[in-house]
Amino acid sequence: MRLATWNVNSVRSRIDRVVQFLDRQDIDVLALQETKCRDDQFPFERFDELGYEVAHLGVNQWNGVAIASRVGLSDVELAFPGQPGFDKDAGESLISAPVVESRALGATCGGVRVWSLYVPNGRTLGDPHYAYKLEWLAALRATAGGWLTADPQAKVALVGDWNIAPRDEDVWSMEFFAGKTHVSQPERDAFNAFLDHGFADVMRPFAPGPGVYTYWDYTQLRFPRREGMRIDFILASQALAATVKDANVDREERKGKGASDHAPVIAEFGLPNE
Repeated sequence: MRLATWNVNSVRSRIDRVVQFLDRQDIDVLALQETKCRDDQFPFERFDELGYEVAHLGVNQWNGVAIASRVGLSDVELAFPGQPGFDKDAGESLISAPVVESRALGATCGGVRVWSLYVPNGRTLGDPHYAYKLEWLAALRATAGGWLTADPQAKVALVGDWNIAPRDEDVWSMEFFAGKTHVSQPERDAFNAFLDHGFADVMRPFAPGPGVYTYWDYTQLRFPRREGMRIDFILASQALAATVKDANVDREERKGKGASDHAPVIAEFGLPNE
């Protein structure tokens, strides 16, 4: 099974690139983030033409997550249990907040439980969105850890834009990011908690840093200057990680006109396409 995750930064704007990527990389399951559209605006027909089933969660021009699969798609969940919401009007992060954003979508594809995740950005260290980010990650870790406690052999993939660079080598300049989100110790601790509770970053052994990035800001010529961040990950449960054969970043997809500011992350698992 070839599994990919990609913050596409508007699926409608980049659907031609997505279709070409699926064909070029022979992808079985693709998780998308920042689709930036409502369900009724999603280009389902383009995936249908290629033989993919699609689940999408989007309510407006913000956020949005999807999973496209040609190896089956079942048991779709539109949020993980206990997912916090964010009260935009009050500017507060609360478990009971009225708005659970379109940031998490789960489905079973080819025997693997795949979650497409768009972790909150955090904005600044003093912003309520930062507290929301940490709360969101803690809730996901508790829920995902429960899945593995219930079934240690479960094949689970937590994939997407994590908005965290867990190591210094994952950003082009720690001096530039000093005092900013994405590299703060609480964020890194939150990410590492998944590794401590049975998940593995399957790409890093195949694509070690420094200099291996998945995101480059559109401004300041960040991409040609190789000034990026590694913030997109495929975290796999131990039962799934044990089958990984290869993993990499498709840096080519960050090139050219109309590219997303993220590049896809791809992992190949030695699993039958059920």
